[in-house]
Amino acid sequence: MNLANKLTIFRIILVPVFMIFLLTNIKYGQYIASGTFIIAAITDQLDGHIARSRNMVTKFGKFMDPLADKLLVSAALISLTGMGVISAWITVIIISRELAVTGLRVLAASEGIVLAASWWGKIKTITQMIGIILVLLNNFPFSFANIPMDMILIWLSAAFTIISGVDYFYKNKNVFVLNTN
Repeated sequence: MNLANKLTIFRIILVPVFMIFLLTNIKYGQYIASGTFIIAAITDQLDGHIARSRNMVTKFGKFMDPLADKLLVSAALISLTGMGVISAWITVIIISRELAVTGLRVLAASEGIVLAASWWGKIKTITQMIGIILVLLNNFPFSFANIPMDMILIWLSAAFTIISGVDYFYKNKNVFVLNTN
């Protein structure tokens, strides 16, 4: 097991740790949850960089890295929705897109096609991660200027989620064409 894959597994392990601190009434729990989420988000960037720069890309990593991302973001969004902080429709849009693109990737993989991450997908992930971090930190430091940057980024992430989903399906519509040979 290489370092990049270990970081991916570590990120998956951090998901329940994040949720425990966020959803229980532990003193400073939300701040510990925020720190845990930030560490997990950093490992997302780090494991991909390490895998590519050290030629450590594996089938395990190609499968588990996006799954770890989806688990982390979904856990945060569902928890924050349950806490009444994020609107349910935003959570539904984001998770629905993730499931739809995952289904598209599985269908493509069954035909031997690997779908690369798009630029829109990367922007979506960045806005989701930063938006969630700001929500977890009660919009710090933007709350001092009364700028709802946390919600602005959550709304932007919903928009980028839709755009990236449409982009994936449009660019890969050939996956749906039946092979008649």
